[in-house]
Amino acid sequence: MRLTALLCVLLLSIGCQRSTDLANDTAADNHPVQLVAQVVEASCGECQFDMEGTGCDLAIRIDGKSYFVDGSKMGDHGNAHGEGGMCNTVRKAKVTGKVTGERFVATAFELLPADGESATHESSSHDESAQHTH
Repeated sequence: MRLTALLCVLLLSIGCQRSTDLANDTAADNHPVQLVAQVVEASCGECQFDMEGTGCDLAIRIDGKSYFVDGSKMGDHGNAHGEGGMCNTVRKAKVTGKVTGERFVATAFELLPADGESATHESSSHDESAQHTH
């Protein structure tokens, strides 16, 4: 009798765990996570988030999980390898888009100013009024 009860509990716990896994897989596949003006961590996936890739690629991290970004590139946000660049530091970004599979498909991606940086500095990549010497 005890052996039968133990066997039933064991089978139920295995069956319940697998059902939960399948439900999570189905929810992830059928209902992509949608973000609207969400502030997330942004950086180079390979250099800062330890993701496997072939070069320096833009990525975001949501609740500890990292996703490569489609719809925005590292070069869109300044010199990635410069001081304060995304290969050297993790920044904050305000994003809109959805997680599809293992990627984030961005419809909007705004890199927020780094600590001590003004918002106008970040949005302007080149000051035409500055004098240049070559």
